[in-house]
Amino acid sequence: MTHLSVSATLLSMAPLLLALLIFQWQLGHTRELAIAAVRMVLQLVGIGYLLNALFTSPAPLLGLCVLSVMLLAASWIALRPLQKKSVWRYVAALSSLAIASVLHLVWIIFVVLQPAPWYQPQQIIPLAGMVVANGMNSLSLGAERLEAQIDSNELPKACVSAFKAAMIPQVNSLLAVGLVSLPGMMTGQILAGMAPLEAVRYQILVMSMIAGNASLTLALYFWQVKRNYMKQQSSKQQSSKQQSSKQQSSKQKPSTQQSAHK
Repeated sequence: MTHLSVSATLLSMAPLLLALLIFQWQLGHTRELAIAAVRMVLQLVGIGYLLNALFTSPAPLLGLCVLSVMLLAASWIALRPLQKKSVWRYVAALSSLAIASVLHLVWIIFVVLQPAPWYQPQQIIPLAGMVVANGMNSLSLGAERLEAQIDSNELPKACVSAFKAAMIPQVNSLLAVGLVSLPGMMTGQILAGMAPLEAVRYQILVMSMIAGNASLTLALYFWQVKRNYMKQQSSKQQSSKQQSSKQQSSKQKPSTQQSAHK
């Protein structure tokens, strides 16, 4: 693989400057993209040093800490487009993403790949990053679409529409891979010298895992939203019943007092 120097890396960021100019032209500001670009560089440099330490002396606890940070950050980023943010929504997003991601990682690590030892960071952390990141994007699309449609549609219909919209990128990726695009993992493995057919097998693993994780994350999140909505509706009905019973009892008291006077 061709060595990429620091100066060449800086030159490779020229398209990012073009994106900043287009942002300024179209929106009149570049704050959001500029912050995201700076964070991208700092976060990648930081994870580079962390992965270097992990690969040198792998430890299961440190790998679990990295996965936990991924899930916490991804859940917060997924809810960023929402107008109405709350602790409950964050907990629902975090639990949905965590359950789906951990289930898929356990299946891939212990059933499919079976590395020895199982906590090899060279395999687990890149796979976890791809799984969590794609689940985060699907969750963000689904939650944003649900919030936009829940006022004009019933909740079940809004959830179905949001699920369908959030899965469009995943379905498009499955349709386009090998025809329109060569995914990054497959390209990187081929550039690193892996046989193309073996890289294809790894890419099938990744694409299947990403699609399953995205759909399960969305299903769990929408299930929690429906459950919370039903709880709110039942509590409203109970409170309305209590208010009506209080009003009836208050109406009955004057009538009993009048009959007592008579």
